[in-house]
Amino acid sequence: MRLTRRYRFSASHRLHTPALSEEENYLLYGKCNNPYGHGHNYVLDITVEGPVDRHGQVAPRAPLDELVQERVLARLDHRNLNEDVPELAGSVPTTENLASIVHRMLVEHWNLKPRLARLRISETDRNTFEMEASGDGQ
Repeated sequence: MRLTRRYRFSASHRLHTPALSEEENYLLYGKCNNPYGHGHNYVLDITVEGPVDRHGQVAPRAPLDELVQERVLARLDHRNLNEDVPELAGSVPTTENLASIVHRMLVEHWNLKPRLARLRISETDRNTFEMEASGDGQ
């Protein structure tokens, strides 16, 4: 059985690679290369998987919510991803890279009985990034 919980956070970023020229950056990242950055209202879906327990649940919701709040949302919400998130230092804060660090933030402190199965981040109505997390968690 799987359970997916949805969370929301807002953050800003600028997509820019120092190894490229300004023109190359603009061609690669388009308006996301705005020198002043831009923001998104992200939607984060966390899916856990496991058997239904004696209480009829895959996972108690409160511990999952607490883990996501403490390990992810408190560190990302209303932040500049380029400057305020050490896990993204030295990388371009694309949503693909963001998904990878969210995965690490969760797995490093995973103490829940169900297994982390998947995470999904929607950056816009048109851009959603999904990462299978098989083998992580329990």
